[in-house]
Amino acid sequence: MTKLAIFDLDGTLLDTVKDLGSATNYALRQCGFPERPTEDYYTLCGRGIYNLFRGAVPEGRADEDTVKKMATLFLPYYDSHKCDLTLPYPGIPEMLRKIAAAGVVPAVASNKYQDGAEKLIRHFFGDIEFIRVLGQRDGQPIKPDPAIVHQIMAMIPGITQDEVVYVGDSDVDMQTGSNAGVRTVGVTWGFRSRAELEAGKPWKIVDTAEDLGKIICQ
Repeated sequence: MTKLAIFDLDGTLLDTVKDLGSATNYALRQCGFPERPTEDYYTLCGRGIYNLFRGAVPEGRADEDTVKKMATLFLPYYDSHKCDLTLPYPGIPEMLRKIAAAGVVPAVASNKYQDGAEKLIRHFFGDIEFIRVLGQRDGQPIKPDPAIVHQIMAMIPGITQDEVVYVGDSDVDMQTGSNAGVRTVGVTWGFRSRAELEAGKPWKIVDTAEDLGKIICQ
């Protein structure tokens, strides 16, 4: 029986790619770099904002000073515009309520910076009690390092790996769950392809939030 369901955020619970792309393009413009089409951000996002910037700037320009400048431009812009076009994927709020009502504890483990992850969860899912929302934090490894999963599991004394499921939309998520020794579920509505998910050998792959809820509660 699943007692704890840990979710990725971007591409799993929320469709954030347009707002992430818009904020990154703003930072690129301010640095004098060309913008990227929204389609590029489906593969650039998911490995933390600093890796996002390293991938978005022109080849050969991803030095640390440039990456830091991108961050100082991106963060305030994104904070003001993070909900312009972002929405939960269809059925996600209902799925979260269903699993919570069934006694499954929800949590979030994301490579989004911590403040952004917390604000988005409060804005879109304020009525749902997540045991913990963890994002990218200074001094902490990012996914696919399993530390973020283990930190969340530590909130529930006595929980075992076979009582945990990790849900995400990318190869990074499948690797994270595997590294943590928990079951993984890939969702096909996010930023990456089914083929990428299959390569990560997840426990299950689902196409709808309704099916996800059924698998978690089974």
